[in-house]
Amino acid sequence: MKLSRAFGKTLRKAPADAELASHQLLIRANYVRPVGAGIYVFMPLGYRVIRKIWEIMAQEMMAIDGQEMWMPNLNPAALWQATGRWDTVDVLMKVKAGGGREYALSATHEEVVAELCLRDIESYRDLPRMVYHISKKFRDEPRARGGLLRLREFIMKDAYTLDPDEESFDAYYPQMIQAYHHIFERVGTPAVAVQADTGSMGGETSHEFVVPHPEGEDTYIACSQCDYAANVEAAEFVREGEKPAAPAPLVKVATPDCKAIADVAAFVGVATSQTLKAVFYWWWPLGEGEENGRFIFVLVRGDLDINEIKLINVLGGGQLRPAADEEIRAIGAEPGYASALGLDVVAPGFDQPGVFVIADTSIEAGGDFVVGANDEGYHFTGANYPRDFTVSQIADIAQADTGHKCPRCGAEIQAQRGIEVGHCFKLGTRYSDPTGATYLDENGQPQPIFMGSYGIGLDRLMATIVEKHHDEHGIIWPDAVAPYQVHLLHLGKGDDVKDAAHKLYLELHRVGLEVLYDDHEASAGVKFNDADLMGLPWRVTVGRRGLAKGTVEVKRRNQKERQSVPLAEIVSFLKSS
Repeated sequence: MKLSRAFGKTLRKAPADAELASHQLLIRANYVRPVGAGIYVFMPLGYRVIRKIWEIMAQEMMAIDGQEMWMPNLNPAALWQATGRWDTVDVLMKVKAGGGREYALSATHEEVVAELCLRDIESYRDLPRMVYHISKKFRDEPRARGGLLRLREFIMKDAYTLDPDEESFDAYYPQMIQAYHHIFERVGTPAVAVQADTGSMGGETSHEFVVPHPEGEDTYIACSQCDYAANVEAAEFVREGEKPAAPAPLVKVATPDCKAIADVAAFVGVATSQTLKAVFYWWWPLGEGEENGRFIFVLVRGDLDINEIKLINVLGGGQLRPAADEEIRAIGAEPGYASALGLDVVAPGFDQPGVFVIADTSIEAGGDFVVGANDEGYHFTGANYPRDFTVSQIADIAQADTGHKCPRCGAEIQAQRGIEVGHCFKLGTRYSDPTGATYLDENGQPQPIFMGSYGIGLDRLMATIVEKHHDEHGIIWPDAVAPYQVHLLHLGKGDDVKDAAHKLYLELHRVGLEVLYDDHEASAGVKFNDADLMGLPWRVTVGRRGLAKGTVEVKRRNQKERQSVPLAEIVSFLKSS
């Protein structure tokens, strides 16, 4: 490809709203162009990178018996209504066609795959199977930003496994995990597989693939000694502490102007871990209004924070908002001085009357707590569970953080930042049950198909590659995904220099090397800056001085050194490098 014929140009400055390096560089280097918030055009260079990533994914999927398909972007509403996701996935884009027909713009294709199973999977002989496709997806992303990292229209590689039972699924799942590791290693972004929340996908368990990066939006927990790793939304940890051998008596004490945990702990003279924090929410089911919800009282040790994703999962899904002060007082509690003491706490059973109190397991790891007295300006000391108060349910609802102890080995865990680049879901029968996707087993009895779902965002991965591979001058593409292998340019005027460069361009093409030839008439500084910005692995410069010696200058993008290579040997040099 000759740059003089290229569509688009490099830019000296990045857009003012571009904060991340990948956002700035991909626009400046003419790889992508925005046409709206979260909507991008992939320019010719950018599309070549996408195709390289695409091919790597296809190779790894085929290596584990995957079959590539092409699936529709328009999904009939009935498919999503059957699984209950039409009204519960708030980022689902919907369109209405003539005659009132409604469709979902595909965000994912579990429903479509389940529909295919109804028609094409009949017996156990048709299982197991793995299919995948790479196509556009859509998401009504409320915070489209960060360049290619958070999009409304994006490119996904989605795979789906169909198994006769969980045993068959569990035997195959590690192969997919390994294939994902291979993909990320090949493109230059080794990833950590971490346990994760299943979110709107549902199912039993899931793993995220996270590329460690200080600017990443995802937080995950990793053990300093063993291989335990989990997204912060799902991470577990050991609650340290012991119940007192001889519990102290319950005593009401004045604590003026001590609404915050830190203030009351300092006033009473205890650690925050010896206090209990009361937090209040209004909860309601997805797809329904707030009027169908109920008040939720959440209790956690004062040195910990509530993980709202864990809390929502304990509640069986739904939505939360902070409760208003008047709602808190309506149950007999006092904002800033609240506790479960003296309240009409509902017995286990969500539909029972009374105050529903969910407590973190940390209330069992300690005692003689300082808690609110439900009286402004007062707290109790010496509060112990279950002697002094009851709760409706105890569950893991606290957020893991640096310094906590690993649930597997007891060593210290650390919170780290990263970019999520892939996700694997053990769906089980989440989609086959409501759609009736079954097969006949060896006894002729219908059984639900056991499903798995696996996704990687190609554009997000492209941005992540740039985040991991760049310097102050521009992008540094790993060889496997670079749009071209060689950035060829000529310096100096004169037909002899141009002719030599053009001849080399044709020869490199002839032997199968991918070449981007900067045939512009521009200064060395401009051409070198563009080469560094675009980030191709090799820069080959044909100049008058070198030609006089029968050499060309060669520079590797990720190295500072330059070297002279005989012109007669440059083709073999590049092919062997």
